[in-house]
Amino acid sequence: MAKLQIAQEPSADELLSNDPFALLTGMLLDQQFPMERAFAGPAKIRDRFGSMEPAAIAATEPEAFADLCSTPPAIHRYGRSMAGRVQQLAQAIVDDYDGDTASLWTGAKTGDELFARLRALPGFGDQKAKIFVALLAKQLDVKPAGWTKVAGDYSKKGFRSVADVVDGESLQQVRDFKKAAKARAKAETAGG
Repeated sequence: MAKLQIAQEPSADELLSNDPFALLTGMLLDQQFPMERAFAGPAKIRDRFGSMEPAAIAATEPEAFADLCSTPPAIHRYGRSMAGRVQQLAQAIVDDYDGDTASLWTGAKTGDELFARLRALPGFGDQKAKIFVALLAKQLDVKPAGWTKVAGDYSKKGFRSVADVVDGESLQQVRDFKKAAKARAKAETAGG
């Protein structure tokens, strides 16, 4: 896999670069929480739990896993509820992909199929699935036919999402883009 720099923390980024389930989990955690901290979450899980193996995570007693995920520094602002989502995601990978996370994208023949596979995962709505398609294409060179169509604006050059974060500077540019987009949306809502 490529050398990712999303978490801006060497050990967390190394895990994201080498463990497909860690990368998918980082994307799951990327909501209502600073992006780089969300993508550092899998390293916290690995360091406390000892593994990012989907079968092991799925089989863990839910209260114990929630405690592990919510212990400060928590994996997310909503550590306990996100622990449940991580376990649901792990179970989906075990059930649908025999525990082989990468096969989710390596087995997708088209962008539409990849999008549908991601969209079927717990916690992955349309936007999150589109962003992850773009992340796979831009940073891991996973580009099934039609990926740009399903990723939409996230496939374009620029700094729109985590798919475009390759260092500290690009992280800030994505933040600035999101802040400007929120301000535009707020102005449109206030004006309309």
